[in-house]
Amino acid sequence: MTPEANAGKTLVVAVDGTSYARIPIRTRVVMPGDVLDDVVREYATDAVEPGDLLFVTEKIVAITQGRSYLVEDIRPRRLARFLSRFVVRTPYGIGLGMPETMEMALRECGTLRILFAAAVSAVTKLFGRRGDFYRVAGEKARAIDGPTTGTIPPYDRSVVLGPARPREVAAHLRQLLGGRVDVAVVDINDLGGNILGSTLDRAGEQRLVRILADNPLGQGTESTPLGVVRPA
Repeated sequence: MTPEANAGKTLVVAVDGTSYARIPIRTRVVMPGDVLDDVVREYATDAVEPGDLLFVTEKIVAITQGRSYLVEDIRPRRLARFLSRFVVRTPYGIGLGMPETMEMALRECGTLRILFAAAVSAVTKLFGRRGDFYRVAGEKARAIDGPTTGTIPPYDRSVVLGPARPREVAAHLRQLLGGRVDVAVVDINDLGGNILGSTLDRAGEQRLVRILADNPLGQGTESTPLGVVRPA
């Protein structure tokens, strides 16, 4: 394929003195009931070359695992309504700042853990610290995506949880592609990013976060849930 960057993004970045191309792979809208293997075979098999890295958004993995829920199907409890009022919303995502996403955090992480995270956050905010809620609540809470108006339907009215077993998913996809490429399941947005699971070592994951720091796949209507990292 001809490498082409998403609008507003650059195709090539330099990290640690090496230039890398970040090549978005455009797909159809992936829906609940789709099989991740089929999506990767259809769109990535011919796009990757030996030595590449295929990065897959955590959202597409979670959707194909049945971890996407329409907002109208979620019945938040009173505790979720109360706690969601204290979550800061950002221009890049609603996070747990609505009752429905907070309800899913309570289910995913457990009520006691979320209450403890909220208590710690309330105390440390008095001293000017931020981010302790998610540090205590953990990756499952951080990975929950709420609905945003700029997202492709039906995910503009859906709550998507983080993927299950992302490291195993990455290893499986590497085998699916014949062991030619490394694979990473990533949670990248305009505020930063995490590697949820990969076939890389720790240093490789840290380098990948820097390569993807500007969120080259975007998080709106780009319809590019897969991408390739390739030395430029």
